[in-house]
Amino acid sequence: MNDLNFTFSDLISGYVTGYDEATKLVGIRTSDGRSYEGKLTGNTYAKQTQNLGEGWPDRSGDLKRLLVPGQMIFAYGTFFPEDKVKFEINYIIFAGDRKDEYRYADEKGWWVNQIDQIAASYCKWQFNAPEQAIDYTNYRTLINLTGGKTDSDFLQETDTISRMVYGMACAYMLTGKDLYLDAAEKGTEYLRDKMKFTDTDTGLIYWYHGQKVSAGGEEQKLLVSEFGDDYDCIPAYEQIYALAGPVQTYRLTGDPRILADAEKTVDLFDECFKDNEKGGYYSHIHAVTLSAHEESLGRNKAKKNWNSVGDHAPAYLINLWLATGEERYKKMLEDTFDTITTHFPDYDASPFVQEKFFDDWSKDQTWGWQQNRAVVGHNLKIAWNLMRFYAEMGKDVYLDVAKKIAGLMPKVGYDNQRFGWYDVVERVLGENEKFHRYAWHDRKAWWQQEQGILAYLILQGHMPDSDEYKKYADESAAFYNAFFLDNNDGGVYFNVLASGVPYLVGTERFKGSHSMSAYHSTELCFLSTVYIDLMIKKRPLDLHFKPMPNGFKDRVLRVEPDILPKGSLKISKCEIDGKEYTSFDADGLTVKLPETDQRVHVKVTVSPK
Repeated sequence: MNDLNFTFSDLISGYVTGYDEATKLVGIRTSDGRSYEGKLTGNTYAKQTQNLGEGWPDRSGDLKRLLVPGQMIFAYGTFFPEDKVKFEINYIIFAGDRKDEYRYADEKGWWVNQIDQIAASYCKWQFNAPEQAIDYTNYRTLINLTGGKTDSDFLQETDTISRMVYGMACAYMLTGKDLYLDAAEKGTEYLRDKMKFTDTDTGLIYWYHGQKVSAGGEEQKLLVSEFGDDYDCIPAYEQIYALAGPVQTYRLTGDPRILADAEKTVDLFDECFKDNEKGGYYSHIHAVTLSAHEESLGRNKAKKNWNSVGDHAPAYLINLWLATGEERYKKMLEDTFDTITTHFPDYDASPFVQEKFFDDWSKDQTWGWQQNRAVVGHNLKIAWNLMRFYAEMGKDVYLDVAKKIAGLMPKVGYDNQRFGWYDVVERVLGENEKFHRYAWHDRKAWWQQEQGILAYLILQGHMPDSDEYKKYADESAAFYNAFFLDNNDGGVYFNVLASGVPYLVGTERFKGSHSMSAYHSTELCFLSTVYIDLMIKKRPLDLHFKPMPNGFKDRVLRVEPDILPKGSLKISKCEIDGKEYTSFDADGLTVKLPETDQRVHVKVTVSPK
């Protein structure tokens, strides 16, 4: 019964243990140490990992040279259950051209080139730029696989615009290309003009879900969410991500209007979403009363979750604090991470954190699709962000929880056969079960790969002697770069099958949707560059800014790209409009901007000490 007596194709990812040229047999060891044997055929072909914008890097003629012990490979082939189970390899993807070489880390500029390609694709798809001027009236939430859009009625969602703006701001910071700054600034202005609502009685700012635009150009504002999980409510995460793009743009420009909007939105969080008695932030509030306790909120009444509590940090709050240095935002970050480490670990019951809660922090394990399930990427996201703020605060509990997650996730949320991180799984094993059951499928989402890559990169940066952190950073990043990059049409795929084959069905075939808009893919490029260059490989990194005259307080530009270990970085060089500039605090990572009535281009080289 249930005998595997049929052929099927699948992926084996791992490390070469040996290769016999005469028999064409390749030995492969998986991530968790299991051994396989694959056979090359007359049709087997191979390539190197291919970055966006590159040509086909064929390695079919280099198999003898590359198939050496220790070389990481992705071998896709077919299983034949005959006298013994045989695996015939259709194609191989190499992570590097030598043993222990990984292009994503060893080639300086890998992620910079990738973010440049992604940003260029979205500028082309959304605005036909640079051939035409960037105009956000042409923005569409939905973009198909090849970048196409519909010209009929369409929805412009605040969060998807903001997320794309974030990506454009990151692309400018790494490349200095004015096209991306233009996209970031115009997108921020569009959000302020079309999507912002200011309560004239309280001064609070909150953001529309979006607007519907008809074929004739008529605009209909949408205050409450139209997304199924949050329908007819104001969800915290939509307000949170409305700030993601503008705040990252503020880091470049110092536009005081952006800072004022952010301050008033944080006021909204504190006054309407925050639970001042029991801690944390409610997930939803009523559109009229701005209360989290209205019966009409239904299943979202007086609830708290990962998005409402934790997403402040990566979406905008870390960047707002880095840009301003204001104690208010540092304290909010500390409160956020203290709340996470107090309430989310649930290791007596499950290897995964608890993500949804009732008002009193008791577990909500009956809500909607989540039930008693874990989002693997949220666990990884917690580890990543705890390590970011650990660099500032040094609290042992932040480190302990991050290390706990990093030790558990490869056992319960990782694909040790093929590499990569799974999506949603049951938090608890059933009777006679060895594997945590997938809620719906074993596909892998691009954004969850990002969380895994960044988590293990930053852990590796903090603890370089840990082979385990390096191993999962390498495997995760190699899998992502081998299978998620769309080398035909640009950008990245939303989902791939467990085997790495792109999953192009329904909205998951899109490059733009309610869930995808050049955010996670560009965040990954930006922070991978920061962690690899400044923490792991110890290489200098150039960053670009274009501040407004007298925009930043006291004309002080703060250039630390992320929260890294104290005292580990310095400014080694600064240029303004291409000329050397020396008015900077090398250890404080700040530049004293010149008095001028013109915008200047500031290029700062940040180096490890």
